[in-house]
Amino acid sequence: MPSDFAQFFYLIASVLFIIGLKGLTRPRTAPRGNILSAAGMLLAVITALVSETNLNWGYIIFGLASGAVIGLWLAYKTQMASMPQLVALFNGFGGGASLLVATVAILSTQRSEVALLDGGVFSYIAAAVSIIIGTITFFGSMLAFAKLQGISRQPLNFKGLQIVKGLFFGCMLLCAVVMVTFPGKLIWLIALIALSALFGIMLVAPIGGANMPVVIAVLNSYSGLAAGATGFVLDNTMLIIAGSLVGASGMLLTRVMCKAMNRSLTHVLLGKPMAKMTGLHQEEVYAGKIKSTSAEEVAMVLESTRRVVIVPGFGMAVSQAQFAVRDLTQLLERRNIEVLFGIHPVAGRMPGHMNVLLAEADISYDKLKDMDSINPIFDQTDVSLVIGANDVVNPDARQNPDSPIAGMPILNVDRSKTVVVIKRSLSPGFAGIPNTLFVADNTLMLFDDGKAAINAIIAALKS
Repeated sequence: MPSDFAQFFYLIASVLFIIGLKGLTRPRTAPRGNILSAAGMLLAVITALVSETNLNWGYIIFGLASGAVIGLWLAYKTQMASMPQLVALFNGFGGGASLLVATVAILSTQRSEVALLDGGVFSYIAAAVSIIIGTITFFGSMLAFAKLQGISRQPLNFKGLQIVKGLFFGCMLLCAVVMVTFPGKLIWLIALIALSALFGIMLVAPIGGANMPVVIAVLNSYSGLAAGATGFVLDNTMLIIAGSLVGASGMLLTRVMCKAMNRSLTHVLLGKPMAKMTGLHQEEVYAGKIKSTSAEEVAMVLESTRRVVIVPGFGMAVSQAQFAVRDLTQLLERRNIEVLFGIHPVAGRMPGHMNVLLAEADISYDKLKDMDSINPIFDQTDVSLVIGANDVVNPDARQNPDSPIAGMPILNVDRSKTVVVIKRSLSPGFAGIPNTLFVADNTLMLFDDGKAAINAIIAALKS
C-alpha cells in the first residue's frame, strides 16, 4: 500500500477514535462510540499489516478471526461481577504488546535485519520508555488481576519499602541510560525488562483493595502511554494519537477517582497505606446495637413510602442481583412510588461498575443519579435501600477525623427516614473498618444474599 494511502486510512482511524471517545461520555451514545472506536482499531491494524509488512492476506484474516473468537469467548464467559478483572487483563495486554514491539525493534536493529529503529538516540530513548512503561503496566496489571480475583489480597508493606522502590527506580533509569548509550549489549535490555517488572510488581503490591478502582484507572492510563511511546518507536502517527487519547483520558479518570475517595494520587501510586483507625473496634461499635429485620418487615415499610433510593455496591455484583432489583423497581413504580439510584464513583471495583450492571438489567439511565445529584435528595427520601455497599455509605467519613476514610465524599443515606442495609454479614469493606451506619437509629439490617433478599422482598410485597 502506498504511503499516502496508509496515512489517509490512519487519519480515518484517528477520527473514529476521537468520535468514539466522545460518544463514550454519554450513556445513550456509548454503544455507538464503542463500535466506532472498535472499527477505528480494526482499520488501523489492517492498514499497518498491509502497508508495513509482507504478510499474506490469509495470515491477516486468520489472525483477525482468532482474535475475534478469543474476544467473543471472553465476553461471553466473563460475568459482570468479574468485569474489573477483565479490564485489568486488557490493560496488561496493552502494556505487554508495547513491551514486545519495542523489544523486537531493538533486537532487529542489533542483528542488522529489517531495522525498525533508525539507529538514532531518540529512537532508542523511545524504545526504552516503551519497554519501561509497558513492562510496569503488564506486571502491575497481572498483580491487580490477582488481587481482584482474591488470589493475592494482603498488601505488601514493610518499613523502608519506599526506599527500596526508590532504589529500584534509580537502577531502572541507570540501566535504560546504559542501554541507550551502548545499544549493542543484549544484557542491558534483559536487565531493563527485569527491573521494570519488579518495579511494576512493587508499585501495585502495597496497594489495598480500597484503592483498587484507582489502580485500574492508572494502569489504563499507563497502557495508553506505553502505546504512545511505541508509536514513536515505529514512527506511527496513528499509534501516537491513540495512545495519547487513552493515556490522557485514563489520567483524568484517575483524578476523578482520587477526588471521590479523598485520596492523594501520589500516595496511591506510591502504595502508601491508609492511616490507621484510632477509634473503636468492630465489636465495640456493633455490640448489642444491630437491629435485624426480615423481608416481610421491609415490604411493610416500602408499602407506605413515596420515594425509595437504591444504593448498589459490590454485593449486588457478586450476587448478580441487578435483574431482581429491576423487578423490584418496576413493582414499586406500579404502586406510584418514585425509585432512584444513588451511584458512588467508586462503588464496586472499577469506575462505572454499577452503571454497567444496572444497564445490563435495562434500568433507565435517567434513574441513575451521581453523588452530587442524589445527596440533597436523601433528606426527602422515605427509604434508602443499600445493597452490598459499605465504605461509600459510612458516616464515619464525616464524623470521625481519625478514620482512614475521613473526608471521603460519601452517599448520605443516613439522612433518609429509614435505611435498609442488605448484607450477608457485618464484614468490613475494603477500608477494613466498622460502619457506623449499621448501628444508626434509623437503620435496619437484612442479613442475606443480595439477590435472595430482593426476591424475598418482592414476594412479600406481592402477597
